[in-house]
This record gives sequence, structure tokens and C-alpha cells, in this order.
Amino acid sequence: MFIQTEATPNPATLKFIPGRTVMSEGTLDMPDETSAARSPLAERLFGVPGVSGVFFGSDFVTVTKSVGEWQHLKPAILGAIMEHFMSGQPILSGNQPAALESESEFFDDKDAKTVETIKDLLETRIRPAVAGDGGDITFRGFKDGIVFLAMKGSCAGCPSSTATLKHGIQNLLKHFLPDVREVQQI
Repeated sequence: MFIQTEATPNPATLKFIPGRTVMSEGTLDMPDETSAARSPLAERLFGVPGVSGVFFGSDFVTVTKSVGEWQHLKPAILGAIMEHFMSGQPILSGNQPAALESESEFFDDKDAKTVETIKDLLETRIRPAVAGDGGDITFRGFKDGIVFLAMKGSCAGCPSSTATLKHGIQNLLKHFLPDVREVQQI
């Protein structure tokens, strides 16, 4: 089994591509060891000293470190991922639901059309680019011209995430939707 690694814009996060499906539906963000209880693979990864976050995308795993150098952490992380996939264990333990990220959304009914367009733009233009960097972005709300988004994986805590939100995503949404005044991260 060959696992590719890619750097992300977040220097504390690396993207690991096992060449297999990781999540058949949705994504799963585990920002701490407690949240890893639902995944045998995440538990293995949190067992590596220095690992502070794990994120599963469709065909990749991003790992965030709190301490240590990648040259020392990377072999143990690669070993944990390889061992997991070679064991045939599932990514999720038990009967976990397919839609793991069920975050509540907020917006006024009068803004339903705008919200629909925001979600479409996120899904077709923004999420693929963010996934390429080892993360995910989800719509959380729209109120008074402000779009609220949640960034996950390598994008959460990334030094360039503010620039991505303000210059990239905000400008794109404002271009297509004059009702959008600002984008904020939740």
C-alpha cells in the first residue's frame, strides 16, 4: 500500500492520501482525542504523540500536530494509516450514521433563495478547492447580509484561512449575490 502525503497551507497539518475511499459520504472532523472514539483509525492516529487533530475527507486524511517535527511524526502516522487499512477494520465503529456532521443552520425564510445560491456556490466552486488543501467548509447561517461558515480540517486554524474567507470566498459570494455584505467564520 502506498500513501501519498501533501503539504497544506497550514504548516501544522499534513494531508495523507491512501488511494482508497476514506468517507463515502460527508466529512468527519475530530479536533480532539475525545471526538475520536467513533473511529478506530482516528484513535490510532491520536495514539501518536504530538497528534492534536484528525479530519477525514472523501479520499484523504489530514492530521494536525501540536508539537514535534513532521520528519519524526510522519513515519508513525503513515504506519497507523497503513495498519488500519490493511487490517480491514471500518473507518467508523459501530453503526454510525452516514451524515456525521449535522450542524444546525440559521437564516430567515425570506432569505431562502439567497441561501440556496450560497450553498450551491460553496458546493460547486469553493468546497473542491478547500478539499484540495485538506479541509472542508460548511454553511452555518445567513443574517443581515453576513454569511457564517465553519472551516474544518487543515483549514481550521490555518494562518491563511482569514485571507481565504475575506478575499476569496467573500469576493466570490458578493460577485454573485449583492445581498452578501460579509463572510465570517464560526
